[in-house]
Amino acid sequence: MEAFILEEKKPLIPKLAQDLIAGTVGGWAQVVVGHPADTIKVRLQTQPSPPIYNGAMDCIRKLVKEEGVQGLYRGVTSPLAGIGFCNAIMFMANGWSRRILQNGDDKKTLSIFEIGVAGSFAGTVMAFLNCPIELLKVKLQTQDPKGFINAQGRHEPAYRGVLDCGIRTVRAQGFMGIYRGMGVTLLRDTPSYFSYFVAYEGLKRLFQNMKKDGELGNFELLMAGGLSGFAAWIPAYPQDVIKSNYQNDIRYKSLGQVVKTLYRSAGPKAFVNGLGPTLVRAFPANAATFYAYEMAMDVMKRF
Repeated sequence: MEAFILEEKKPLIPKLAQDLIAGTVGGWAQVVVGHPADTIKVRLQTQPSPPIYNGAMDCIRKLVKEEGVQGLYRGVTSPLAGIGFCNAIMFMANGWSRRILQNGDDKKTLSIFEIGVAGSFAGTVMAFLNCPIELLKVKLQTQDPKGFINAQGRHEPAYRGVLDCGIRTVRAQGFMGIYRGMGVTLLRDTPSYFSYFVAYEGLKRLFQNMKKDGELGNFELLMAGGLSGFAAWIPAYPQDVIKSNYQNDIRYKSLGQVVKTLYRSAGPKAFVNGLGPTLVRAFPANAATFYAYEMAMDVMKRF
């Protein structure tokens, strides 16, 4: 009797492309859900001393009163375009590094530590994309609609949008001007993404073990994604505060100067300023990110 060996059906959409597409969808979901809270976070992080806001709710009231609800979405063009792309690269880098660790065996289950290593690699890659995107976002989120005083002491009109902000930043500071804060971005993203993916995959496995059929529903996926957002900020928030201030004010000559200035102004509390709205944003934004990613991957795997 002639034996037939059935070849495994190759997916219609390559795995790298699946990660790219699903990551983009997840990034868009994250921005739509999380940008208002991110705007409040950056405002609180970069406000002068003495502060002009008494907390997150005071910041929301004043911003909405002055600019309307659209003020909460100020600077959204940069992350909507950028974070969709960045998330695509993040999931693609993470998927690629996981496959390297699997050494060609798609059925091999990676340990939680290996999941973290793959996440760290993705975080390192992401830092090179996050730095310029977030720099432009911070500038647009914190600028005065009436304009600002540049490093030469001259008044300049407010940026008209992300493209105008990018062009004027490069003209004033050179191409590396948009990579201001790259070092601290690496110090933030590499450990952050380790915790991010460890928490997500660890919680998914925990929830699977808690269910008789081992199948994850919408609730479990949303909870795993949302809680992983908290985990991502635990090792990263002080670096984020330093980065936001360093990128926002070109008068700072070094990160050490930022740290000293912040500490003198408010003590250790300065390095957790804006943490409340960050955590408020983290759960729904990352729940939306991972849920949209999983749904997009599920659709593509059916082809």
